[in-house]
Amino acid sequence: MENLTLTTDMMVVLALLAFTIFLFVSEVVRVDVAAVSVMVLLGLLSLIPGLGGITDPDQLFAGFASNAVISIIAVMIIGAGLDRTGVMHRVAAFIMQIGGTTERRIIPAVSGTVGIVSSFMQNVGATALFMPVMSRISNRLDIPLSRLLMPMGFAAIVGGTITLVGSSPLILLNDLLPEGMEPFGLFDVTPIGLALLVSAIIYFVVLGPYVLPSAVTTGGIGESTADYFRRVYGLNYEIRELRVGRDSSLVGLTVADTESRYGIVIIGSSINNDLRMGPWSGYEIEAGAYLAVLGSPEALGTFVETTGVRARRELKVFRNAMAPTKSGIAELVIRPGSRLIGKTVTEIAMRRTYGLSVLRLQRGEELIREGLRDVPLQASDTLVAHCDWESLARLEGDRDFVIVTSDYPREQLRPSKVPHALFFLVVALGMILFTNLPLSVALLTGALGMILTGVIEIDDAYRAVSWKTVFLLASLIPLGAAVENTGTAAWIAQNTLDILGQVSPWVLQATIFALATFFTLVMSNVGATVLLVPLSINFAIAAQLAGMDADPRVFALTVAIATSNSFLIPTHQVNALIMGPGGYRVKDYLKAGSIMTILFMVVALIMLNIIF
Repeated sequence: MENLTLTTDMMVVLALLAFTIFLFVSEVVRVDVAAVSVMVLLGLLSLIPGLGGITDPDQLFAGFASNAVISIIAVMIIGAGLDRTGVMHRVAAFIMQIGGTTERRIIPAVSGTVGIVSSFMQNVGATALFMPVMSRISNRLDIPLSRLLMPMGFAAIVGGTITLVGSSPLILLNDLLPEGMEPFGLFDVTPIGLALLVSAIIYFVVLGPYVLPSAVTTGGIGESTADYFRRVYGLNYEIRELRVGRDSSLVGLTVADTESRYGIVIIGSSINNDLRMGPWSGYEIEAGAYLAVLGSPEALGTFVETTGVRARRELKVFRNAMAPTKSGIAELVIRPGSRLIGKTVTEIAMRRTYGLSVLRLQRGEELIREGLRDVPLQASDTLVAHCDWESLARLEGDRDFVIVTSDYPREQLRPSKVPHALFFLVVALGMILFTNLPLSVALLTGALGMILTGVIEIDDAYRAVSWKTVFLLASLIPLGAAVENTGTAAWIAQNTLDILGQVSPWVLQATIFALATFFTLVMSNVGATVLLVPLSINFAIAAQLAGMDADPRVFALTVAIATSNSFLIPTHQVNALIMGPGGYRVKDYLKAGSIMTILFMVVALIMLNIIF
């Protein structure tokens, strides 16, 4: 085998690879900004004398028109169309009918359904659709939500390996194969994906009682304000409505000072018809204000006597705000890709814009209550908010939120577009299976059909697309091409084989799998796929030249499958999305995800070599 020499072009590409990985891991800038920066830098470097072979500037932006990028856009629109029809409400009822009432029966029913659904739509979208379903099941069967969300989330990730349109890496795979190599069909990966899904379900049924936490969460049910605060602050508490007179000692005090001094909690304030639930700690109490105060009967009695406030026997100002049939406490999660990310509650004008009075914010393991209105929101933040049920129902169609609260008074939706959505989904899948049209054309036909028949409005379709993912993928495609065309991938493969020596193709394939698993934990699965598929193909080619039985096509598929092996820490969007509502901590993912990571790798490698 001819030894490859490290050229100037290769060194520059290696430096770009290292720089890209640094940007992704350090998060100095957002991953999509990092990808665009590397693409532009790649184009600028080609202008330097001697480096013209790195990339073709005329093809630098070809990734935006690639089959993979258009396919991903279409899949996102199709998923949003299914969301709009309310199909998932029917699915929830069906699951509860067949799933029984025990955890061991519910987990296979739910996880299996989510896994199949995520095989033809983005796994984040499938997870967002099913979170209210899980909340409803949790409330009705009295099963902790934390014991249902993680199996459901892991199944959504695994389900992306069942078809070639189930995850971004698999959609991208055929575009990364060298010219002349046979592309993969829609269902070529199905046996592997189904085996992975079944193994994940068996894992949680058998070991779930030992690896799943039992965090107490009640966000799935719409609680009355009084019940919520009693649950949070203690039992046997009462809520009283008080009016602050001009001579009251409370005038000028902040909410925080008042609460700490008198051992009560101010849960609402109103002055000049400006009613606020959960006023912030620095809010100064004014004369003439009405307060809704929670506390023990003894603390409330002392508070009234010593402050000179006038107590009412029943709620008047806050009657409607606290009527359980009108309003209550709900939990909402900021969806990845939401327009609200980076903005504060104050900037958004959350009460005026959405009808939400945010009371607290859960970010991973951190609970934020002090100054939360000035904290920039992040993806997967869980908001606990007081709202009227009508406003909450409107938000169920908003792509910026995932509504965790599912059981609350509302009118049942009666969607009329279900047949249209299902018809165009079948049309898209049929065109993929029975025609030679590119994947992008088939999927875009289904998406366009949903738009033209009113399943989803065009503006909603634009909002459904995660443009962050689109720019990330399109911007990395030129870098992947540079790694391949300059011979950098072949050079890395050859030197890695020299270090490993004469090893079994299984060992080499497992090395690729482990490398892809590591990359997907520290960077996006799209980025890991673009960088590692050319490398894995060159690994296999180099191994063949060394006399090993290694199939480049299978090695490329190994990378695309391995980039779904993301269970160890909550870096995957699905894991981040369920973290707040499930009450999970990082150690919960380490506990359940470590075994799942090994199981996924073993089953995937066995199935890859059996099928191919």
